[in-house]
Amino acid sequence: QQSNVTSYGVFTVAIITLEAFPGMWINAFIVCVLCIAWVKKKTLNSNEKILLLLGCSRFWYLCIAWIYKFLSFIYPNYLYVQTILQLAIFFEAFFNHCNLWFSASLCGFYCIKIANFRNSFFIYLKVKIDRMVPWLLLGSGILALAVGIVAYDVADKPHCNSNSTGRGNFGTANIKMDKHFFPSFFLAGFEYAASFMAVIFAAVFLLFSLWRHKRTMQTNSMKDLSMDAHIRAMKSIFSFLVVYSINFVCLVLNMVYVTKKANQMTFLILVFQYIFPGLHSLILVFSNPKLEKALLKILP
Repeated sequence: QQSNVTSYGVFTVAIITLEAFPGMWINAFIVCVLCIAWVKKKTLNSNEKILLLLGCSRFWYLCIAWIYKFLSFIYPNYLYVQTILQLAIFFEAFFNHCNLWFSASLCGFYCIKIANFRNSFFIYLKVKIDRMVPWLLLGSGILALAVGIVAYDVADKPHCNSNSTGRGNFGTANIKMDKHFFPSFFLAGFEYAASFMAVIFAAVFLLFSLWRHKRTMQTNSMKDLSMDAHIRAMKSIFSFLVVYSINFVCLVLNMVYVTKKANQMTFLILVFQYIFPGLHSLILVFSNPKLEKALLKILP
């Protein structure tokens, strides 16, 4: 039985590796292209700033999460050192929530920049959005840091130490559900739901703006480049809205099954969680002409 569990763990690590390494590559590609453009132009626009931080957060999330899973499955004894476990959980939670909030920020930025509404508050946001982006990114980092600190505190408790780590639950700690976990679950669940709702609202507002703009064009019998911008933004947002929905469901299930030995469900959750950062970044590459051109140039 121990041999079967070990083989199952090795198989899981192999699957996660096949998903994590392409995701790290595509996000490293985004970061490199934007850094080269930054050096050449001496500046980055708001869209590129969000993409740069998003690529960095996803690269480090995949890197740290893969190392943690690799040690959990292959060399669990290395996690017996208390600080290693706490730091791994802290950085994984921090970069994962940076990933969520930067994605939501990108969707909101697309919506405000492209959508057309006559509301005075929306016009104010459209004018000020470029100045607001650095503060928006700073706020996203602070929210992610809060989750990371809570996760570190939970991992530092005696009920969640490295001695409870077992291979039977895919290398995660066999944790007893108690009152210590409710602050972590509440804060993480709140941030999952808030970032997901931000993506949904951005998609709905942009779709409504597209519908109004299309009706105006049909009435005036005229063509407008804004239609193409709406359509490109809608394709980008709705394509990863589906991926974001799947990721949100997996994150909720992960909170449910973290205290249970549900091997098959945990395996599926891990598979989808490691697909999301790479797949979403690939969608962003092909929705950005500069990144798409650079990717097609180096692929041969």
